Amino acid sequence: MSSTTEASGQVDAPDGRETFLDRLGIPHVLRWGFLGVLVFMTGNGIESNFVSTHIATTFGGGDDKIDLAAKIIAAYSAAVLVGSYLAGALSDLIGPRRVMALGLAVWVVFQLAFLGSLQLESIPLIAISYFLRGFGFPLFAFAFLVWINAVIDKERNGAGVGWFYVMFTGGFPTLGSIVAVALIPAFGSGFVGETGAMLASTAIVVIGFLIAWFGVREKHGSMRLAPEGESSSGVILSGLRLTFTNKRIAMGFLTRLINTAPEFGMFIILPNVIAGSIDDGGLGWSQSQWLVMTAIVYAGNILFNAAFGTLGDKWGWTKTVRWFGILGSAIGLLAWWYVPHLVPAGSDWGFVVSVIAGTVFGIMLAGFVPLGAIMPAIAPRHTGAAMAMYTTAAGGATFLGSAVVAIVRPFGGNVGVVWAFILLYACAFTMTFFFNVHQPRLHGPAVDDDAEADAPTVA
Repeated sequence: MSSTTEASGQVDAPDGRETFLDRLGIPHVLRWGFLGVLVFMTGNGIESNFVSTHIATTFGGGDDKIDLAAKIIAAYSAAVLVGSYLAGALSDLIGPRRVMALGLAVWVVFQLAFLGSLQLESIPLIAISYFLRGFGFPLFAFAFLVWINAVIDKERNGAGVGWFYVMFTGGFPTLGSIVAVALIPAFGSGFVGETGAMLASTAIVVIGFLIAWFGVREKHGSMRLAPEGESSSGVILSGLRLTFTNKRIAMGFLTRLINTAPEFGMFIILPNVIAGSIDDGGLGWSQSQWLVMTAIVYAGNILFNAAFGTLGDKWGWTKTVRWFGILGSAIGLLAWWYVPHLVPAGSDWGFVVSVIAGTVFGIMLAGFVPLGAIMPAIAPRHTGAAMAMYTTAAGGATFLGSAVVAIVRPFGGNVGVVWAFILLYACAFTMTFFFNVHQPRLHGPAVDDDAEADAPTVA
């Protein structure tokens, strides 16, 4: 295979040869961008496992304040959803590089505004600033995912998406949680330490951006990716139009939306369960143990993202999503919830067993990785629009996860939230039987590049 990607004109290495990274599924020309995503998302992930309790503590704590925090985070997640769509659409229009810069600016400005609002103890200002900050990380990270899709050899698309999620999940929440464990006591522990850690996260985010900005000079980052002649409004709305006219894109969108929704829902309910005192109905472990648990759970996800991407390229994208991503994640989620409740609260061996149960969930989430290859393959002449909807769903999972908590928890409790996510996984499992996607490695080149209705099914 030539080292030049036919669709993009990419030359993988300066001498034109295919590099080791290219063979792994990491385009050589984008290598520093992958590292930038890892560092940026580490900064973004520092607060992920304590922000709900931090907001609640600002107003005195208590169960009703956790519900308030869930509503604020749900609003933030709505911004993540919209920002994720804009990441794909704007990358098509003005190039991923500019969109990544916009994401950094939004993140930094409104992170500082959010921290100031917490000091003022103003619910409206906290909600508005945190909502607006929600546009930041998807504009940066998912614009880079569009860049990957524009450059990579399509036979390695699953692996490329897998490596993106190695970096994405490696930072958020995995390394972010580990860094938080170190930073919180360094800044004084407790509420004050959490505030210091969130302030320090801003510097880490900036470093990640600078690595990507100065390390990657590939031409597609600064060019319009949408077809010439299409109006700006047409480009911006193309993803929505495609979703309403192609039912397979709609089902792929919904499946990706469901994918990591439980992850973000558990970030809201589990801190108070795992690290809550036994007298208050918690399980008696510490905040540090909860952060370590999260880091280990999603370290498993990191280790398997690239593996499941490669498996999907060779065995079948849809089969990998259905059996590992959906069924596996449902089993893992139930294990992560019920095992900690079955072992002695606060016990050391119970904590270890609970971490193992959670890690099953983290690993199986990686089975969804091939969806990033399925979506553009469903609509081969509208890959930009398809990726806009994929990135929308990836960011929208944050909204769905927090919305399920906000809606279900008041009447169904935490266990009701868990079973609501299992029901959503059942819906996603059913939808995979309606995917109809041409996979180059398994079926060879498509005869008709626009045969979106007649592509052979990859089971």
